[in-house]
Amino acid sequence: MVPLRDNNPTRITPYINYGLIITNIIIFIYQLTLTPEQLQGFFRVAALVPCQLSTTCPVGIDSQLIPEWLTLITSQFLHGGFLHLGGNMLFLSIFGNNIEDQLGHVKYLIFYLTCGILAGLSQWFFSQNSTIPSLGASGAIAGVLGAYILRFPRAQILTLLPIGFFVTTVRLPAFLFLGFWFFQQSFYSVASLQVRSNIGMESGGIAYWAHAGGFVFGAILAPLFGLYKRP
Repeated sequence: MVPLRDNNPTRITPYINYGLIITNIIIFIYQLTLTPEQLQGFFRVAALVPCQLSTTCPVGIDSQLIPEWLTLITSQFLHGGFLHLGGNMLFLSIFGNNIEDQLGHVKYLIFYLTCGILAGLSQWFFSQNSTIPSLGASGAIAGVLGAYILRFPRAQILTLLPIGFFVTTVRLPAFLFLGFWFFQQSFYSVASLQVRSNIGMESGGIAYWAHAGGFVFGAILAPLFGLYKRP
């Protein structure tokens, strides 16, 4: 399922959300200018490498040009490919505008980055010795989704629904669409504990614990940030 749009137009111009999308795109364009070796080095510096945060990395990959805690933020603006970037920006453009409208510009930015940090820590907790860089805006966006399902549970999401070789559209309430998404991420998070693998965005992996954790923390933090103050 791929959401196309909702029916809750914002009442303020979502400058922060636009800025986040533009920043992610600009950084991804920069990534495209790097050679594979340079890109690998860039990820080692700016992405979240769990073993570096745990100080348990093998010799040779534990050097870091910026404080490791800072990668909890910088990793949120890195992406592993066009589909990774496109999917994240699609969700952010649909759901982020309304949450920025509810929280206000400054609170929304703090909320977004905080959810991303807590999502990264959720992923780190279950893969503390992983040497694979974890990156992407998915955890922060999951926090936005957690806020959205609380504030706009019945908003109708126009959704692409593949049926065999055909694709149709159907309108689903947000609580159903996002509830299914959260259930899926939670299921894969638990399933990942049963296999010996490092879950990150590199090599096609997906940080399911970051998704599930971001969603939960977003639902918890959003009311504290003033989610219900605007009618």
